[in-house]
Amino acid sequence: MSKTTQLSFPAADPFILRAVDGRYYLYCTSEDGSGIPIHVSDDLVHWQRCGTAIGKDTARWGVGCFWAPECYEINGKYYLFYSADWKENPTGALENFRIGVAVADDPAGPFADMADKPIFDPGYPIIDADVYTEDGRYYLYYSRCCYEHNVDGLEESWIYGVELKPDFTGVIGEPVLLLRPEQEWEGRSAAATGRRWNEGSYLLKHNRKYYMTYSGNFFAGPDYAVGYATADTPLGPYTKAPENPILERGAQVTGTGHNCMFRTTAGELMICYHGRTEATGNDRIAFISPAHFDEQGRLVIDAE
Repeated sequence: MSKTTQLSFPAADPFILRAVDGRYYLYCTSEDGSGIPIHVSDDLVHWQRCGTAIGKDTARWGVGCFWAPECYEINGKYYLFYSADWKENPTGALENFRIGVAVADDPAGPFADMADKPIFDPGYPIIDADVYTEDGRYYLYYSRCCYEHNVDGLEESWIYGVELKPDFTGVIGEPVLLLRPEQEWEGRSAAATGRRWNEGSYLLKHNRKYYMTYSGNFFAGPDYAVGYATADTPLGPYTKAPENPILERGAQVTGTGHNCMFRTTAGELMICYHGRTEATGNDRIAFISPAHFDEQGRLVIDAE
């Protein structure tokens, strides 16, 4: 693919898995949050709905807000990490999100929760699971929600990382703060919302360096955009790129954010993210654009 492709259906928080069957599977947030749709494609252009990964009718611990899925093939099985509203809510919190994992024998499902509870409870709402594996170890990255997280008069969302147990039944050690809003562009929606965000992380490795992409600003606004940070180890410390944001609103597309990255069967590096156009209105539509690393090691998005 040499240029940006716009998909024809709503697909918020998209994640694309290139499965061992040679096909591409897209998992995403539905606009009503009732379940996680799955679409499949042979060419990244033509897509077909092939099921619902998990939702309020099949989940064991979540009751709504099924958001931001990512799916990985591990030892012949498919593990879906996702956010949802936890049914255990003794304090009546308005945002009670946690992260869980479901498993299937096929990338199209059906998926079943591995437990009747989230992977772990850090004591505050979390969303946007991303999992990275290296040398037999697994790392979970997530976003702490802005909800009741006051920092100097604003509510802020921060990105954390923590090592996962190999069987995904819990975590090892304490979460580490990796990213928090600090660059100027990350505050474009703060005046209107009273909040600042770093969320939607995705980790990849290039030339012994760890690259974490992430989104800043209000997800429902036009200034939602993507930046990245780099580190020498999976759990940081991370340094944000001075050229951020590397993907932001343009003449035709706004609200560009919450990305994943993947390689095609031909080895091309691609980024998938959602955005809005005048024609699509408030629906978040998925876009796929080429990406590359330049000679200085900077991550560049070739969005046209």
